[in-house]
Amino acid sequence: MDPPLISSNMKKQILVLFGVVCAALLSSCQQSTSLGAYDAYNLPASKPSKPSNVRVKVSTSNQMAYVMEGNKALLVMPLSVGTSSTPTPKGNFTIYSKQEYRRAQTHGYFDHGQGKYTGGYRRNKPAGTKFIGTPMPYWSEFKSGYGFHTGWMKPHPCTHGCLRMHHNVAPKFFALIKEGTPVNIAHSQPEDATIGRNIPRPPDASPLPDFSNAYLATNKIYKRHKKPSFN
Repeated sequence: MDPPLISSNMKKQILVLFGVVCAALLSSCQQSTSLGAYDAYNLPASKPSKPSNVRVKVSTSNQMAYVMEGNKALLVMPLSVGTSSTPTPKGNFTIYSKQEYRRAQTHGYFDHGQGKYTGGYRRNKPAGTKFIGTPMPYWSEFKSGYGFHTGWMKPHPCTHGCLRMHHNVAPKFFALIKEGTPVNIAHSQPEDATIGRNIPRPPDASPLPDFSNAYLATNKIYKRHKKPSFN
């Protein structure tokens, strides 16, 4: 089998991106990761010629997703995957639900009124408050309770089993897949040794403070990303 293809234009864009991310990191080298450096991250993507032929392959060991059309890579993106105690499920799945503005049903924020918000699990909702779920933008569900969605990216497994995407890349992934797109999740993928090498990861979001509960309870969080573009 021939190795997966990645266009020369995409290679150039990845190299440019790498330089931009490095410059952003160097500009803040005297301090922990800055939000500006994190927000500078982006990746190139290509539109498919036949959307019905698109499939997704995920490598949990390389924390990488490969959106493929046949032997051509449309998008190669780092992910954050589940921890050893809450692993990302492995096997063959199908995307069966897509929600751009999804919110969690079990955890989030309690609106006490007058601009006061607290966080917690819905089961502990204080009387007289309004529950607003944790934002999970660009939700793409492949197994009940498990999906791809925007979230803070870290260089190590850190999720409860879902697959987190960077906020600038998530809308591209969302546009490339559809309900019915097949997904294979395994410990490794053949692409790890070829197109999955040397893909720059976003800066570690661990040092960054989270946004305020008041901000996360609004729909502004869904529009933080750069406008998606495709080759």
